[in-house]
Amino acid sequence: MKKDLDVMESRLDALEASSDDRYQKSMISVLKGLTENQKHLVDEFEHLKKAIDLLTLEIFKVEKRLDLEQ
Repeated sequence: MKKDLDVMESRLDALEASSDDRYQKSMISVLKGLTENQKHLVDEFEHLKKAIDLLTLEIFKVEKRLDLEQ
């Protein structure tokens, strides 16, 4: 997904460079902002997935210790 967003951003850059129309440049600017925000959300989601994985591992370790103590 992130690669797709990078490709989209590159295409938007190319469109912006070739555009002479002020309206088109404004729309491209908005689309670039949305693309950048989406990339940021993907990064944050990846961090959350890693945090959940680490938390799950810690929970399993605690459960294993508790089972050994009983």
